Amino acid sequence: MIYINQLANHVDTEITLKGWVYNYRSSGSLVFIELRDGTGITQCVVAKDEVSEEAWEAATTLKQESSVEITGIVKADERSVGGHEMHVSNVAVIQIAEDYPITPKEHGVEFLMNNRHLWLRSQKQWAAMRVRNEIIFAIHTFFQNRNFVQMDSPIFTGNAAEGSTTLFETDYFDEKAYLAQTGQLYGEALAMAHGLIYTFGPTFRAEKSKTRRHLTEFWMMEPEMAFYDLEMNMNLAEEMIRFIVKTAIEKRSKELEILERDISKLQPLVEKPFVRMQYTEAVDILKSEETAQLLDDMLASRKEEEKALKDEREAIKKEHGSAKKWRKKLIESRQVEIAQRLDQIEEDYRNIPKWKESAQNFEWGNDFGGSDETVLMMQYDVPVVVTHWPAQIKAFYMKRDETDKLALGMDVLAPEGYGEIIGGSQREDSLEVLEERIAEEELDKEVFEWYLDLRRFGSVPHSGFGLGIERTVAWICGLSHVRETIPFPRMMGRLKP
Repeated sequence: MIYINQLANHVDTEITLKGWVYNYRSSGSLVFIELRDGTGITQCVVAKDEVSEEAWEAATTLKQESSVEITGIVKADERSVGGHEMHVSNVAVIQIAEDYPITPKEHGVEFLMNNRHLWLRSQKQWAAMRVRNEIIFAIHTFFQNRNFVQMDSPIFTGNAAEGSTTLFETDYFDEKAYLAQTGQLYGEALAMAHGLIYTFGPTFRAEKSKTRRHLTEFWMMEPEMAFYDLEMNMNLAEEMIRFIVKTAIEKRSKELEILERDISKLQPLVEKPFVRMQYTEAVDILKSEETAQLLDDMLASRKEEEKALKDEREAIKKEHGSAKKWRKKLIESRQVEIAQRLDQIEEDYRNIPKWKESAQNFEWGNDFGGSDETVLMMQYDVPVVVTHWPAQIKAFYMKRDETDKLALGMDVLAPEGYGEIIGGSQREDSLEVLEERIAEEELDKEVFEWYLDLRRFGSVPHSGFGLGIERTVAWICGLSHVRETIPFPRMMGRLKP
């Protein structure tokens, strides 16, 4: 079979494509079919006087998402989608689709989520999934080229790693079990066997949260490295992110263009070192007068933008009535864009004052919320690595500094308001200290005995981190919500389709 993404190899050759009707329009004796086959979209031009009666009848009966087999000659045409089009000699219908529920008009999010199995066919969702695939492949390439071994951790687990309040509990025959929040503890055991490993799989959090950054089922990539300290851990994370972004820009530029991603905002990540700071410095920046002024300026900017957009909306509304058909479509598309941006501005009006209040009143010792991460990252065009967190807000397994008050943890925060994409740390390697921590947090020592064995038999300094795939995809694609970064998202209140 020949696919659309191979058309450049078949110019001036007659070929057959199999796919689905993405869009369709007719103009007298011509029919224009935008065909998609999973690898891309191309325009197929059917001229009545160049095909049989049967082929013409087939072409004129098509509906959106009908499945077809089209034969024709490939022609290079820079004006056409993908840079090529097909001059059709035959159209064979496989199936005429029923009236397709998703049309070019604007649909509400709830409708689209209820039809996620179909929404995945739309161009932007297709592009996001392609970028996701490239990111995952880049991760494997990065670690495999550095002698890491991919290993698997269990989904059913008998103990909590990140705290018991966000666990999905399930019956496991006659025992109580949980869906894994992370593969990290098992990753540590694997690192003691193989030195350098990474796990890659689904993880689960039962947080009752409906923010744009949260899913109840998501994918985590978690490397663990024997003999790594915090500095080495940070270096590896930075190298990995830089490699992922560089790969996405180089290999998925077409998809990023479909997503209207401003690649200039990703480019600094390839060229500039990441910013590193300790938690206390980050708190000082949050509470600073400079940050307060930045938020005030942002609010003023939104008001100016709102006025300009409303003026534009009125102008094109007046033009719409007398515009030609092609121009009306452009106006309608722009009206949707303006409406979406005005909705975002309205949300900013609600959020910015709250962000400012949260930043100004932030107390040392608290964990960063989503708004705090957003405000901090407004001031940087590359990721920021925040280290040396108050020990009381971090997990029991994190090693502490010489004061015993700060955990040697690291959070990597993405710019443009996307927040935490990596959480990691140097792990505590002392048996005695870990036993004390388990007792302090009133955890069941018995379920952690296997984990404590890692300190009884050849304990070494070691480190690791977890990368959230969906948050990373959202950031690189410029998507506002993680629900568009995974084929079938699971969120609070969302179990279908």
